[in-house]
Amino acid sequence: TAFHDLGIWTDNTLDYLPSSMKRANEYLAEIQHSFWQEDVCLMIDNHHKITPFHHNALVEAFRKADWLDVSLGLLAFGLNREFIRTIQREFPDAGFHLRLVQLSLANTLKHPLRPLPIFKW
Repeated sequence: TAFHDLGIWTDNTLDYLPSSMKRANEYLAEIQHSFWQEDVCLMIDNHHKITPFHHNALVEAFRKADWLDVSLGLLAFGLNREFIRTIQREFPDAGFHLRLVQLSLANTLKHPLRPLPIFKW
């Protein structure tokens, strides 16, 4: 999971999925876990998919977790909202979500025909 948004920061772009997958694959090869590359790349590539990912339960679980995070808990996928609030208090975002909004707005101005390239149907 550490790699799924890494390209935002390393490549300074919202079109970061290829970069994040590349870095994850390099790391997995380095630690001799290349057999995880397919699942990890699917998780990275589909974590902002708007509709469910039916082909891999791990990818779907990660997709839901990321949507729960990016929606600040509004999309709870059946989790208890008090539990979500407890987690949010324990692990504050320290401005992360605000920074994502800023980057999204800047990217929309720079690339109006492709404002949010990370989202998929």
